[in-house]
Amino acid sequence: QVQLVESGGGLVQAGGSLRLSCAASGYSFSSRVMGWFRRASGKEREFVATITQFSRSTQYADSVKGRFTISRDNAKNTLYLQMNSLKPEDTAVYYCARQRPQSPWTRATMRDEYDYWGQGTQITVSS
Repeated sequence: QVQLVESGGGLVQAGGSLRLSCAASGYSFSSRVMGWFRRASGKEREFVATITQFSRSTQYADSVKGRFTISRDNAKNTLYLQMNSLKPEDTAVYYCARQRPQSPWTRATMRDEYDYWGQGTQITVSS
């Protein structure tokens, strides 16, 4: 069965960096667009970043553009999110997700276009 398992979360001071990983199994990892989303306490889950199957294209939320970098290693079936210059407002549970088959790249920022999700990993940024 499809599994997505995030790791790398934790507590960091503002201005610091973290790298999240998402280990995928149970399907052909390179066949799907992958994305990162986050949910802050009391808010809805929101888009963070997404990447095409062979890393040719990426998209980012305006709030993280220039600070976060999404990448993937298809040989390792792993998705990454490098987060630099972290801010307290980045505090949230971060989720990786797999885009639905046939879903177009133009809709890859929409959470309803993703069919499998990891359990999430908490990032807390202290000021």
